[in-house]
Amino acid sequence: MNKHFVTLLIGLTIYVPWLASAQQVNTRLPISLDADSTNYDGNNEMLLFRGLRLTQGTIGIEADEGKATRLDFADSNWVFSGNVVIDVDSAHIECDTANLRFVDHELKIALISGSPARFRLVRPEDNSVTEGQAGKLTYDLVNGVIEFSEQASINEGGNQISSNFLVYSLRDKIVNAQAAPDGGDKVKITFTPPETDLPEGAVDEIAEPANDENGQQTDNASAQETDEGAAP
Repeated sequence: MNKHFVTLLIGLTIYVPWLASAQQVNTRLPISLDADSTNYDGNNEMLLFRGLRLTQGTIGIEADEGKATRLDFADSNWVFSGNVVIDVDSAHIECDTANLRFVDHELKIALISGSPARFRLVRPEDNSVTEGQAGKLTYDLVNGVIEFSEQASINEGGNQISSNFLVYSLRDKIVNAQAAPDGGDKVKITFTPPETDLPEGAVDEIAEPANDENGQQTDNASAQETDEGAAP
């Protein structure tokens, strides 16, 4: 994907330091497939699976059901449905359905949908969590880019970006956001400042104002001097 094109199309580019880049995924690895049952639909030339789990390196995909046009992964389409879970390195996705495209034994792209589909990324260096959700996700594994559409949002530590369409580059740590084309929902950014604690004893150093006999406020030092000067 051409990042400059995406930036121009969306009109708003946000560099988000609190989002983390996932590690590069090696898709040139052996593929393992396990299933509770397997059937072949000769009429539609389709393989049917129940209780399916597919793994390739750090990629793991499981679902209640799976369908495939071919089993050799040289050039095949897979459809997963029912409690679909996709793990790619430190990223975790839960959704209703996922359409996967394999070319030359590599998982190239995943088209994901849910109500909503949920994305979760854990940074291994500090265990902080980034979460996102949308009605549809398009995960380009080759370029490390995820497109969120249909009520999309990305959140970490109370900081949130939400809009009609979001593009999250895992490698560049950049989020591009686009408002609804019909002038509807705008891009919304919510930033929560981190909590800061006062140093120990700082509260004691804050003097409470004193009131004179006319009800006017004075500082504690002035009030103390007045009392000492009035003493016999």
